[in-house]
Amino acid sequence: MNRAQRYWDAVEVGAELEGFSLDITPRRLALQVSGSQDWYPVHFDAAFAQKAGHTDVFVNTGFLQAALVRVITDWMGDEGFLKRLRFEMRRQQRPGDTMVCKGKVTARYERDGEALVDLDVWAENEREGVTTPGTATVSLARRP
Repeated sequence: MNRAQRYWDAVEVGAELEGFSLDITPRRLALQVSGSQDWYPVHFDAAFAQKAGHTDVFVNTGFLQAALVRVITDWMGDEGFLKRLRFEMRRQQRPGDTMVCKGKVTARYERDGEALVDLDVWAENEREGVTTPGTATVSLARRP
């Protein structure tokens, strides 16, 4: 995919990253479990998940990580480089939820000749609010 390039010189602190939303459906969960090969039953077997103390099945770590990375890479463009991502899975994304992933620029600075931007990124849903807060640092190209 050829994304529009984000240049460090044009980034403003406080700017929002566009983000996206996904409906969390039983089919999507089945596909993500199959694709990731994460066969831990809390991600596909409701009875097992409930016996383990959960309300229902829920998306796995890799799915959430990929969603947050998508927000960042869609925003930064092909010449950007994701240097660091940290996130916490505090609440769940379950069937029936619409997961919304967003971000915001929190800092813009130079270090050792690199043009860096810090971001807050997160996943949320209407049922729980923010479920997965995170932070990231990206290196961006400078305007030619």
